[in-house]
Amino acid sequence: QVQLVESGGGLVQAGGSLRLSCAASGSIYSINNMAWYRQAPGKQRELVAAIGRGGNTNYADSVKARFTISRDNAKNTVYLQMNSLKPEDTAAYYCNLNLNEDRYGDYYYGMDYWGKGTLVTVTS
Repeated sequence: QVQLVESGGGLVQAGGSLRLSCAASGSIYSINNMAWYRQAPGKQRELVAAIGRGGNTNYADSVKARFTISRDNAKNTVYLQMNSLKPEDTAAYYCNLNLNEDRYGDYYYGMDYWGKGTLVTVTS
């Protein structure tokens, strides 16, 4: 099995910055896509940013030029640098990893894992 541990959320004033991290551990053979989603109260979960194995990225229009997603393959970690935060960025942020597992020689491809979420609150 695989465990995801998120960190970096918190309370920040508008215009401030936060950096989220999501570290994966366990029976990981390799990681495909890594992404951050968010869910605000009363709203559906939405994709914030994603990064592929080759480093290609895509962002929600609402965060372009403010957020940057990156990954450290050696550490099985994905980051989300959030700058110029706005109150509308307030949400629970979840990391999502699509990966390939090696469970004692048995390989499982395209497995999807979610973190438990970290709360980001931006005050005006």
